[in-house]
Amino acid sequence: MKQEPVCRDAADARQLDLAVGGQAVIEGVMMRSPNAVAIAVRTPDARIVVRKKPFRSVIRRFPWLNVPVLRGGVHLLESIGLGIDALMFSADQATSEDRIQAKPRLRDKLWMWATIVFAFALSLGLFFYLPLMFTHWLGVEGTFWFNVVDGIIRVAMFVLYLLAVSRMKDMGRVFEYHGAEHKSIHAFENGRTLDAAGARPFTTLHPRCGTSFLFFVMLISIVVFVFLGKPETVGDRLLRLAFVPLIGGIAYEAIKLSGKYAKAAALKPFILPGLLLQKITTNEPDDSQLDVAMAALRAALVPEVDNFPTRTFFEPAAGDPVAVGGLGGEPA
Repeated sequence: MKQEPVCRDAADARQLDLAVGGQAVIEGVMMRSPNAVAIAVRTPDARIVVRKKPFRSVIRRFPWLNVPVLRGGVHLLESIGLGIDALMFSADQATSEDRIQAKPRLRDKLWMWATIVFAFALSLGLFFYLPLMFTHWLGVEGTFWFNVVDGIIRVAMFVLYLLAVSRMKDMGRVFEYHGAEHKSIHAFENGRTLDAAGARPFTTLHPRCGTSFLFFVMLISIVVFVFLGKPETVGDRLLRLAFVPLIGGIAYEAIKLSGKYAKAAALKPFILPGLLLQKITTNEPDDSQLDVAMAALRAALVPEVDNFPTRTFFEPAAGDPVAVGGLGGEPA
């Protein structure tokens, strides 16, 4: 059975809310729609290789999980899994030519997983444990002020971390693809053609960005941790980690509201800090990077039969109408 197109115009696109989104990867972009996940990567010989896989969210398969806050935790875990898979594929394709059908080697998988585990442990230590220690060393008393100071230190360390990472040359390339991803989503949501020309006029900032999500996590953690009191023991500190999924679920709902009511004056003060942080995590892409992001988005949006097989292919030449079609609506 042939599926209906994901959207027919800009109004339909905006109704999809978080159903269409993406992530920058190594020399490429991953895009997700309700029915597919597509990754497009620029290979060393300048071609664009695309892998498209069927996708159906856990929440769509089990509607009882579609409960506010709970769905945020499910979505976060699902996104992490998709992101890790996309990073593995992009790392393999961006470093080797003619590996369109190649599967990641076991050594590469182990190295990637080791890196992810290390990064997760580092982030917990850097953004949750160290702020606690600094706040204790400062001698801050009282539950409320202890957690406020702890939260301020956490946000400051997060911003400093982003600034440090942004100075790395390799990350600069990833941040350019991050900007390309955002511009492509803006073009889709505004009914523009899904090519570089359609995406070029838009900003690299987007209210539903993962950077904004992390900023909401930082803010919401202050409120949640106030109710947990001042941590005095190792058990108290570990209890805070147990509340991270709850914090992530609440942050997910905040991001949904940001995307839905981005133009509401009352919400702009809450959305603005995340957008300002995106000035660090996104850079202006060139047209070749926009081409990659749009290749991923077009692939994710093209309707398929149910349970279609995973395909890996090279993007058609620029003159091919398939490569420059406007699924998003009217041309720019």
